[in-house]
This record gives sequence, structure tokens and C-alpha cells, in this order.
Amino acid sequence: MKKTQSTRATPGSLWSPIHALTVLAEAGSFTAAAQRLNLSKAAMSQRVAELEAAAGVPLVQRTTRSMQLTDAGRQLVAATQGAFASIDQAFAQVRDLAAAPSGRLRVTAPVALARQCIVPLLPGFLAAYPALQIELDLSDRIRPLAQEGFDLAIRHTSTPPDTHVAWMLRQTRSVLLASPAYLARRPAPKAPLDLREHDCLYYPRAGDTPAWSFEPTGSGPGERVSVPIQGPFAANNSEALREAALAGLGITLLPDFSAEPALVAGELVELLPGWRPVGAFGTHLWAIRPYAAQVPRGVRALVDWLAERLRPDASRVPVP
Repeated sequence: MKKTQSTRATPGSLWSPIHALTVLAEAGSFTAAAQRLNLSKAAMSQRVAELEAAAGVPLVQRTTRSMQLTDAGRQLVAATQGAFASIDQAFAQVRDLAAAPSGRLRVTAPVALARQCIVPLLPGFLAAYPALQIELDLSDRIRPLAQEGFDLAIRHTSTPPDTHVAWMLRQTRSVLLASPAYLARRPAPKAPLDLREHDCLYYPRAGDTPAWSFEPTGSGPGERVSVPIQGPFAANNSEALREAALAGLGITLLPDFSAEPALVAGELVELLPGWRPVGAFGTHLWAIRPYAAQVPRGVRALVDWLAERLRPDASRVPVP
């Protein structure tokens, strides 16, 4: 009797479709998963369909608006996800044995922070590490790093998440400012409570009544003064607030990295030097990434590059 060759898929031939399913589970959509795997959405769907055909059961429930794994799909992902993570980590360790860092780094950062602090430093970094490429995501939304496949995030905060690896890039402070043109029309405030009589340009916080808080320079905790404010303009972007202040619309509160160029040029003037603004913005710039036993050399190189060049120096606004 003539033997026929089986067309049944072997486990080895299904590694790529199984990996695609684990990425789909992490990314939450076919579009996001396809982007992470550098595939078309159609190719991503085809891989999952091949896996379902081989398994003989549905693994993904699809609707026009969403997708979710079936019980069988979740069971397969739970059993294989850790193995693929170990493979990724092992490959990263081997790749880092190369003479120079290489590959693509996916980085996310807030819009204004990235434009003012990060983007100007990247051309020099890429020239120093020509085998690396950077994909920079500018978004003020806090992105889930592991789920969306980011290697690194830059954050302006006082406390980084304790579930992540974090490197401190520099301290920051908040600065109260106005333009000389505004101060020519209105007397400069001598104490925080004077701000009640001024046009204030502020960063809106959802559900909060606009207010700024201050502590006397050199004071300890508990000596805080909170001042309700109002004014003609509010924006959730420090560059927009800076431009409004430069136009003479009022007094604003900015992170020092947004204020530095205009302060050095004399286009903005710092106010209330005897008082320290508190609570408006973070106190440090951090580079963070999901915890892993091995940090890729490319990530480490970028963190070191940023930390060295963001360190305050004589040309910057002093950091207390």
C-alpha cells in the first residue's frame, strides 16, 4: 500500500504563529500586534488562522470593534508566553556580545519634554551609534510599555513606578515667570497671595480648582501656601504656556527645562525667588523600562547619553 505524507502541522512549524498569538494577547488588537511584528494586518490574521486550523478550535473571537482570546487561546498563550520571553531575553544577551549596540529602540516620551530635551540630543547619539535606529513616540498619554513593545520611556515625575527599572536623568524644578512686557503693565508679585490679582497661565488638572502652591526657600515641610489662580489661558503643554507668557498674556509656572532658553535670553523673568513652587510638575526626569534581568546595550547606551547631556551645567538654570 502506498504511503501518503501527512499534512498535519508539526509543533516546530507553528512556532511563528504561536508567537504571533502571544504578541496579539499583549498588544490587544491585530493592528497593534502587526505593527510590533512588522507585518501587514492581513498577514497577522493569516498566522492566527493557520494556528486555529492546526489546533482545530477557535483561539480568537473577532468582532468589528474588538477581539478577545477564547479559553483555548488564553490557555495556549499562558503555556507559551514565558518561553518566548526567555527566548527574547537570551537573544538580547547574545546580540549584546556584538562590538557595538545595534537594532531598533522604541522610545516614548511626553510631547513637550521630547521636543525640548530629547530630540535635540538624538542626532549626536545616532552618529555615535550608527548601527542603532530610534523610533520615538511623542504622546502625553502614559503608554503601557510592555504591552505596546517600548524599550524605554522618558517620564517627568517625582516617583517612578516601582515595577520598572528606573534611571534618574536629572533633577528639575518649577519656575514662576512673566515677560518684561507684562511686568511693565502690572507690578511684580511680592508674595504668593499677590497672584490672586494677576492673570495666570496654568496647566489644567482634571477636576481641580486652579491653584498654585509654594514653600519658602529653605523651609521644611508644613509651611506650604496654596493660592487660587485665574487667567485668560490654560494649556496642557508647557511650550504653549511659555509662548503665551512670552506674548505678555500673564504669569506662568513652567518646568525649568521649558523656561531655560527664555530665561537665559532675558525674554522671561523669574518671580518670587524666595518661594519654591511645589506640586505642579515632577521633580526629576527619569528613563524607565519594564523590569528584566538583562538591559540591552542599546538601551543602556541611550540612557547614559541622555544622563550625561541633561546634567545641569553653568549654562542652565541652577537646580537647588
